[in-house]
Amino acid sequence: MANGVADDPGPGEAAPVPVRPARPRWALGLALAVILALLGGGVPAAVLTGLPQWASDGPSAAWLAPGPDGSSDRFDDAPAGADAPATTARRRLGEQLAAQLDRQAAALLGGDRAGFLAIADRAARADLVRRFDALRALRVTVWQVRPEGLPTPDTGRPGQWRQPVVFRYCLVVPDCTPSPVLVGTRWRAGDGAPRLLALEESRSAQAGVRPWEVSELVAAVGARTVVATTPALRRALPGLLAAAEEAAKVADRYAVVGQPPDRYRVFYAGQGEWRRWYGGGRPRWTAGYAVGVGGGHHEVVLNADALPASGLGELLRHELTHAASLTDRGHPGRQTWWLVEGLAEYAGADGAPVHRYEALEDVRRLVTGGWNGRLDALAPTDTAPADRVGGSYGVAYLAVRHLVDRYGEQQMLEFFRAAVLDRQPVDEAAERVFGDDWPTLHDDCVAYVRSASA
Repeated sequence: MANGVADDPGPGEAAPVPVRPARPRWALGLALAVILALLGGGVPAAVLTGLPQWASDGPSAAWLAPGPDGSSDRFDDAPAGADAPATTARRRLGEQLAAQLDRQAAALLGGDRAGFLAIADRAARADLVRRFDALRALRVTVWQVRPEGLPTPDTGRPGQWRQPVVFRYCLVVPDCTPSPVLVGTRWRAGDGAPRLLALEESRSAQAGVRPWEVSELVAAVGARTVVATTPALRRALPGLLAAAEEAAKVADRYAVVGQPPDRYRVFYAGQGEWRRWYGGGRPRWTAGYAVGVGGGHHEVVLNADALPASGLGELLRHELTHAASLTDRGHPGRQTWWLVEGLAEYAGADGAPVHRYEALEDVRRLVTGGWNGRLDALAPTDTAPADRVGGSYGVAYLAVRHLVDRYGEQQMLEFFRAAVLDRQPVDEAAERVFGDDWPTLHDDCVAYVRSASA
């Protein structure tokens, strides 16, 4: 992430979703409260420094993509030719570990807590109980286990082994495309079946640690959304679910490619969780974010300390629109930031007249105070002051609003798809979709922004 905006992702990565600021009146003592992304918005790819060697690169793209027949070799890192005795032993141990994890997966899906714990050492059980209960609260419907490569000895710990595992999960919906999460596991092997010593926190570059890995969770499920928080914030769940269900009706309209998400996943974070879930580290002005977790899914996080009830619906419409409109690839970066955020702000406004948009005064200060007039230079930095952030989002909103007023929602969404999802140069996308010259259209958008905020 550079200057608060996701860099263009490399091969096999998804871009972070941009973050969304709270309005100044939501600040509750913050300069401008805090959420995309990711890797489609707000979340940078994790920096995998200081990890065990097996985790340094994350799951390989080849491993994550099954072959044409849908199969994938679990243990594919052995040398060619006849197995050496040590490799044969590692392969046999890997098969035992996989069998244990398969048993645990069946227990999780069957609601069998004792069975889920049965493969583990006693010292690991408190953590596993929390994970089991959190995943069951989220109504986990798919839990697939894929060990990556062969187990390796845990240096300095005789009889102990490490095994990287990719878990793939679905929530609520049984036939979703599962989201992958890379986890390190530690085992003790000896007489009898190997025993699980620990599940480590996710090292997945795309999103970082998931809430269900590290927190107790309670959840509520609606027709279009699942919302979750910690037991301390349980009272917020009914209001969150009602607001999320209403927001989903709006966000569904902005599914640019294919169908809307099967369920929007929303997590409501207290102070400690905000700093930890999905890697933390958001700009101070972030109120919420949507992070891509693979399988075509985004998970939305809201900052409980920055969200009075009066702003919840607008913020949810904004964030769920990121989840509906962006793919796993996220967005290209700062040049189309205005379009990604402008669409989400447009959805957040939900048809309200322009004069009721709260950040018009911030827009006015920005356009008269040094902005160079370029839409591709709008993205605020992580340390930008509140009025600069509000002005940037406001300009983005007004530019998209002008495109909708001029061409209609459908053509604007086609432009979004071309410039953001298909990553065509903006001038080519404008010519193809609108039939108009982009430099001229850009200047028309800026003129509208100045006029609407005057």
